[in-house]
Amino acid sequence: MKLATVAGKKVLITGAAMGLGKLFAERAVREGATAVVLWDINETGLRDTAAELRAAGGTVHTYTVDVSDRTAVAGAADSVRVDVGDIDVLVNNAGIVRGNTYFWETKDRDDIDKTMSINALAPMYVTLEFLPAMVAGTGQARVLTIASSAGLVHNPRMSVYAASKWAALGWSDSVRIELGQAGHDHVKVTTVCPTYINTGMFEGAKGFWLTPILDQHKVVETSWTEMKRGTPVVIMPWTSRLNKALSGVLPLKLRDLFLNTVGVYHSMDQFTGRK
Repeated sequence: MKLATVAGKKVLITGAAMGLGKLFAERAVREGATAVVLWDINETGLRDTAAELRAAGGTVHTYTVDVSDRTAVAGAADSVRVDVGDIDVLVNNAGIVRGNTYFWETKDRDDIDKTMSINALAPMYVTLEFLPAMVAGTGQARVLTIASSAGLVHNPRMSVYAASKWAALGWSDSVRIELGQAGHDHVKVTTVCPTYINTGMFEGAKGFWLTPILDQHKVVETSWTEMKRGTPVVIMPWTSRLNKALSGVLPLKLRDLFLNTVGVYHSMDQFTGRK
Protein backbone atom coordinates (compact mmCIF):
# COMPACT_ATOMS: atom_id res chain seq x y z
CA MET A 1 0.00 0.00 0.00
CA LYS A 2 1.27 3.46 -0.88
CA LEU A 3 1.95 5.95 1.90
CA ALA A 4 0.62 9.26 0.58
CA THR A 5 2.28 11.45 3.18
CA VAL A 6 4.22 11.29 6.44
CA ALA A 7 1.71 13.62 8.09
CA GLY A 8 0.99 12.24 11.54
CA LYS A 9 4.03 9.96 11.40
CA LYS A 10 7.19 9.98 13.52
CA VAL A 11 10.30 10.17 11.36
CA LEU A 12 13.91 9.47 12.37
CA ILE A 13 16.84 10.44 10.15
CA THR A 14 20.50 9.60 10.71
CA GLY A 15 23.21 11.92 9.39
CA ALA A 16 20.64 14.69 9.65
CA ALA A 17 22.81 17.75 10.32
CA MET A 18 23.59 18.49 6.66
CA GLY A 19 23.37 17.25 3.10
CA LEU A 20 20.75 14.68 2.21
CA GLY A 21 19.79 14.16 5.85
CA LYS A 22 18.87 17.78 6.33
CA LEU A 23 16.86 17.77 3.11
CA PHE A 24 14.97 14.64 4.21
CA ALA A 25 14.17 16.37 7.49
CA GLU A 26 12.86 19.41 5.64
CA ARG A 27 10.56 17.15 3.60
CA ALA A 28 9.23 15.51 6.77
CA VAL A 29 8.49 18.89 8.35
CA ARG A 30 6.78 20.20 5.22
CA GLU A 31 4.51 17.15 5.09
CA GLY A 32 3.47 17.58 8.70
CA ALA A 33 5.26 14.76 10.50
CA THR A 34 4.20 14.58 14.15
CA ALA A 35 7.85 14.41 15.21
CA VAL A 36 11.11 14.66 13.29
CA VAL A 37 14.01 13.02 15.10
CA LEU A 38 17.51 14.02 14.03
CA TRP A 39 20.61 11.94 14.75
CA ASP A 40 24.12 13.12 13.96
CA ILE A 41 27.59 13.24 15.50
CA ASN A 42 27.92 16.91 14.47
CA GLU A 43 26.39 18.66 17.47
CA THR A 44 26.75 22.19 16.09
CA GLY A 45 25.29 21.31 12.72
CA LEU A 46 22.51 19.39 14.40
CA ARG A 47 21.59 22.39 16.55
CA ASP A 48 21.57 24.76 13.55
CA THR A 49 19.45 22.43 11.43
CA ALA A 50 16.98 21.88 14.28
CA ALA A 51 16.60 25.64 14.72
CA GLU A 52 15.75 26.06 11.02
CA LEU A 53 13.23 23.23 11.11
CA ARG A 54 11.54 24.53 14.25
CA ALA A 55 11.30 27.97 12.66
CA ALA A 56 9.49 26.26 9.79
CA GLY A 57 6.96 24.82 12.23
CA GLY A 58 8.46 21.40 12.85
CA THR A 59 8.40 19.44 16.08
CA VAL A 60 12.04 18.41 16.23
CA HIS A 61 14.04 16.23 18.60
CA THR A 62 17.84 16.06 18.38
CA TYR A 63 20.30 13.46 19.63
CA THR A 64 24.06 13.64 19.23
CA VAL A 65 24.90 10.07 18.29
CA ASP A 66 27.96 8.30 16.91
CA VAL A 67 26.22 5.61 14.88
CA SER A 68 29.48 3.66 14.58
CA ASP A 69 29.12 2.93 18.31
CA ARG A 70 26.55 0.17 18.85
CA THR A 71 26.16 1.07 22.52
CA ALA A 72 25.52 4.72 21.66
CA VAL A 73 22.90 3.66 19.12
CA ALA A 74 21.09 1.55 21.70
CA GLY A 75 21.19 4.34 24.28
CA ALA A 76 19.88 6.95 21.87
CA ALA A 77 17.13 4.62 20.71
CA ASP A 78 16.02 4.11 24.32
CA SER A 79 15.85 7.89 24.73
CA VAL A 80 13.80 8.26 21.55
CA ARG A 81 11.27 5.68 22.73
CA VAL A 82 10.89 7.56 26.02
CA ASP A 83 10.77 11.05 24.49
CA VAL A 84 8.92 10.41 21.24
CA GLY A 85 7.62 6.85 21.15
CA ASP A 86 7.91 4.31 18.34
CA ILE A 87 9.22 5.43 14.94
CA ASP A 88 7.10 5.05 11.79
CA VAL A 89 9.62 6.13 9.15
CA LEU A 90 13.35 5.47 9.48
CA VAL A 91 15.88 7.02 7.10
CA ASN A 92 19.32 5.40 7.28
CA ASN A 93 21.29 8.22 5.70
CA ALA A 94 24.54 8.56 7.70
CA GLY A 95 27.63 7.68 5.69
CA ILE A 96 31.31 8.42 5.18
CA VAL A 97 33.86 7.87 2.42
CA ARG A 98 37.63 7.61 2.59
CA GLY A 99 39.92 7.58 -0.47
CA ASN A 100 41.48 7.82 -2.94
CA THR A 101 44.44 5.48 -2.54
CA TYR A 102 44.73 1.91 -3.62
CA PHE A 103 43.76 -0.48 -0.83
CA TRP A 104 47.31 -1.60 -0.04
CA GLU A 105 48.30 2.05 0.43
CA THR A 106 45.87 2.47 3.35
CA LYS A 107 47.69 4.27 6.16
CA ASP A 108 45.01 4.50 8.83
CA ARG A 109 43.34 1.16 9.41
CA ASP A 110 40.74 2.87 11.58
CA ASP A 111 39.32 4.24 8.31
CA ILE A 112 38.37 0.67 7.38
CA ASP A 113 36.57 0.10 10.67
CA LYS A 114 34.79 3.47 10.55
CA THR A 115 33.64 3.03 6.96
CA MET A 116 32.24 -0.43 7.56
CA SER A 117 30.71 0.55 10.92
CA ILE A 118 28.91 3.67 9.67
CA ASN A 119 27.94 2.56 6.17
CA ALA A 120 27.16 -1.12 6.72
CA LEU A 121 26.68 -1.97 10.39
CA ALA A 122 24.97 1.21 11.63
CA PRO A 123 21.90 0.79 9.38
CA MET A 124 21.52 -2.74 10.75
CA TYR A 125 21.78 -1.75 14.40
CA VAL A 126 19.63 1.38 14.03
CA THR A 127 16.94 -0.53 12.14
CA LEU A 128 16.99 -3.35 14.68
CA GLU A 129 16.08 -0.80 17.35
CA PHE A 130 12.92 0.38 15.58
CA LEU A 131 11.81 -2.33 13.15
CA PRO A 132 10.31 -4.71 15.74
CA ALA A 133 7.76 -2.07 16.79
CA MET A 134 6.97 -1.36 13.14
CA VAL A 135 6.33 -5.06 12.58
CA ALA A 136 4.19 -5.34 15.72
CA GLY A 137 2.10 -2.33 14.71
CA THR A 138 -0.58 -2.06 12.06
CA GLY A 139 0.11 1.36 10.54
CA GLN A 140 2.08 1.95 7.36
CA ALA A 141 5.82 2.04 8.18
CA ARG A 142 8.91 2.61 6.10
CA VAL A 143 12.67 1.98 6.24
CA LEU A 144 14.71 3.94 3.70
CA THR A 145 18.42 3.15 3.39
CA ILE A 146 20.76 5.27 1.30
CA ALA A 147 23.25 2.85 -0.20
CA SER A 148 25.19 3.66 -3.39
CA SER A 149 25.76 2.63 -6.98
CA ALA A 150 29.16 1.60 -5.62
CA GLY A 151 27.23 -1.36 -4.23
CA LEU A 152 26.38 -2.45 -7.77
CA VAL A 153 29.78 -2.45 -9.45
CA HIS A 154 33.45 -2.80 -8.54
CA ASN A 155 35.46 0.43 -8.43
CA PRO A 156 39.13 1.13 -7.72
CA ARG A 157 40.26 3.69 -5.14
CA MET A 158 37.14 3.11 -3.07
CA SER A 159 37.32 -0.61 -2.34
CA VAL A 160 36.29 -0.39 1.33
CA TYR A 161 33.50 2.08 0.58
CA ALA A 162 32.24 -0.21 -2.18
CA ALA A 163 32.36 -3.16 0.21
CA SER A 164 30.32 -1.24 2.78
CA LYS A 165 27.66 -0.35 0.23
CA TRP A 166 27.49 -3.87 -1.19
CA ALA A 167 26.81 -4.96 2.39
CA ALA A 168 24.18 -2.28 2.96
CA LEU A 169 22.32 -3.17 -0.22
CA GLY A 170 22.47 -6.91 0.38
CA TRP A 171 21.23 -6.57 3.95
CA SER A 172 18.51 -4.01 3.22
CA ASP A 173 16.92 -5.84 0.31
CA SER A 174 17.11 -9.14 2.19
CA VAL A 175 15.13 -7.59 5.05
CA ARG A 176 12.56 -6.42 2.50
CA ILE A 177 12.10 -10.01 1.33
CA GLU A 178 11.91 -11.27 4.91
CA LEU A 179 9.10 -8.85 5.70
CA GLY A 180 7.18 -10.03 2.66
CA GLN A 181 7.67 -13.70 3.51
CA ALA A 182 6.46 -13.08 7.07
CA GLY A 183 3.35 -11.26 5.82
CA HIS A 184 4.21 -7.84 7.25
CA ASP A 185 3.07 -5.95 4.17
CA HIS A 186 2.49 -2.72 6.10
CA VAL A 187 6.27 -2.31 6.49
CA LYS A 188 8.16 -1.47 3.30
CA VAL A 189 11.92 -1.26 2.80
CA THR A 190 13.46 0.92 0.09
CA THR A 191 17.16 0.93 -0.79
CA VAL A 192 18.51 3.81 -2.87
CA CYS A 193 21.67 3.42 -4.95
CA PRO A 194 22.77 6.77 -6.40
CA THR A 195 26.05 7.66 -8.07
CA TYR A 196 28.07 10.65 -6.84
CA ILE A 197 25.96 13.47 -5.37
CA ASN A 198 26.86 17.16 -5.07
CA THR A 199 26.77 17.30 -1.27
CA GLY A 200 30.53 17.85 -1.01
CA MET A 201 31.10 14.36 0.34
CA PHE A 202 32.50 13.27 -3.03
CA GLU A 203 34.32 16.46 -3.88
CA GLY A 204 36.80 15.84 -6.69
CA ALA A 205 35.11 12.68 -7.96
CA LYS A 206 34.24 12.82 -11.65
CA GLY A 207 31.07 11.94 -13.48
CA PHE A 208 31.45 9.46 -16.30
CA TRP A 209 29.72 8.37 -19.51
CA LEU A 210 26.22 9.96 -19.54
CA THR A 211 26.42 10.13 -15.74
CA PRO A 212 26.89 13.63 -14.33
CA ILE A 213 27.22 14.35 -10.62
CA LEU A 214 23.68 14.09 -9.22
CA ASP A 215 21.83 17.03 -7.69
CA GLN A 216 21.12 16.39 -4.02
CA HIS A 217 17.63 17.89 -4.14
CA LYS A 218 16.62 15.57 -6.99
CA VAL A 219 18.04 12.57 -5.18
CA VAL A 220 16.02 13.39 -2.06
CA GLU A 221 12.87 14.08 -4.08
CA THR A 222 13.11 10.74 -5.87
CA SER A 223 14.12 8.78 -2.77
CA TRP A 224 11.32 10.27 -0.67
CA THR A 225 8.67 9.66 -3.32
CA GLU A 226 9.75 6.07 -3.96
CA MET A 227 10.01 5.38 -0.23
CA LYS A 228 6.38 6.38 0.25
CA ARG A 229 5.39 4.15 -2.68
CA GLY A 230 7.29 1.25 -1.14
CA THR A 231 9.56 0.81 -4.15
CA PRO A 232 12.12 -1.90 -3.28
CA VAL A 233 15.29 -0.60 -4.96
CA VAL A 234 15.95 2.77 -6.61
CA ILE A 235 19.04 3.07 -8.83
CA MET A 236 20.07 6.53 -10.00
CA PRO A 237 20.66 7.42 -12.80
CA TRP A 238 19.62 4.98 -15.52
CA THR A 239 23.24 4.46 -16.60
CA SER A 240 23.94 2.71 -13.29
CA ARG A 241 21.20 0.21 -14.11
CA LEU A 242 22.82 -0.30 -17.51
CA ASN A 243 26.28 -0.76 -15.99
CA LYS A 244 24.87 -3.31 -13.56
CA ALA A 245 23.11 -5.22 -16.33
CA LEU A 246 26.20 -5.26 -18.54
CA SER A 247 28.37 -6.34 -15.63
CA GLY A 248 26.09 -9.34 -15.22
CA VAL A 249 26.29 -10.54 -18.82
CA LEU A 250 29.72 -9.51 -20.09
CA PRO A 251 32.77 -11.71 -19.57
CA LEU A 252 35.02 -10.28 -16.85
CA LYS A 253 37.64 -8.84 -19.19
CA LEU A 254 35.02 -7.17 -21.37
CA ARG A 255 33.25 -5.80 -18.30
CA ASP A 256 36.47 -4.27 -17.02
CA LEU A 257 37.27 -2.87 -20.46
CA PHE A 258 33.80 -1.31 -20.74
CA LEU A 259 33.78 0.26 -17.27
CA ASN A 260 37.33 1.50 -17.71
CA THR A 261 36.57 3.00 -21.12
CA VAL A 262 33.46 4.88 -19.99
CA GLY A 263 35.33 6.33 -17.00
CA VAL A 264 33.86 4.43 -14.05
CA TYR A 265 37.23 2.99 -13.05
CA HIS A 266 38.85 6.45 -13.04
CA SER A 267 36.03 8.43 -11.41
CA MET A 268 37.84 8.57 -8.04
CA ASP A 269 41.27 9.53 -9.37
CA GLN A 270 40.95 13.18 -8.28
CA PHE A 271 38.75 12.61 -5.22
CA THR A 272 39.48 14.89 -2.27
CA GLY A 273 36.27 14.65 -0.24
CA ARG A 274 34.65 17.24 1.99
CA LYS A 275 37.19 19.63 3.52
